[in-house]
Amino acid sequence: MRLTRRRNLPDGLTLGRGERVLAVSGETVATDAALHFQDGAGFTRLPWERVEQAAWRDGVLVVREVGGARHSVHLSEPGSVPEAVRERVTATVVVSTHVKLPGGGGVRIAARRPAKGGGEPRWTLVFDPGLDPSDPGLLAQAEQAMEEIRRQTGL
Repeated sequence: MRLTRRRNLPDGLTLGRGERVLAVSGETVATDAALHFQDGAGFTRLPWERVEQAAWRDGVLVVREVGGARHSVHLSEPGSVPEAVRERVTATVVVSTHVKLPGGGGVRIAARRPAKGGGEPRWTLVFDPGLDPSDPGLLAQAEQAMEEIRRQTGL
C-alpha cells in the first residue's frame, strides 16, 4: 500500500507520534494505527482494533465499532481509503469465531491486536440479535466459551 504525505492532511487533524498515513479522502484519513474522520466539531480517531465491521457502498463508508456505535462517513473521492480500511481491520483480527450457546442463539468471540505496537489481544463478545448481554447466565456461558478458545489458541 502506498503511503501518503502528511502535507495532504486536512486542517486540524493531529496524528499520533510515528503514525503513518496510508490513504486520504477529503476529511477522512486512514493511518497504520487508526481511522480519522470528521465527526461534528472535530476529528474522531478510531483505532483499528475497535472496528468490528466496515462496509463501503454508494459513496459511504459505514463503520461499526465493537459495542455497536455506528459511523457513516461520506467519501466523494474515496481513493484508496476503502481498501486501506479493509486491510487494516482484517490485519487486527487474531481469532473470530461464532459459538452456539446452550440456551439457543450464539455469540461471536473475537480477539484483536492493536494495529501498532503489538500487545495483548483485546477480546470481545458480540451476542446474536435478541440475546441480552447483561443476562448473567448468558454472559457466563459466553465467557466460558471464550476461555476455552483462549486455552486452545494459547492467547
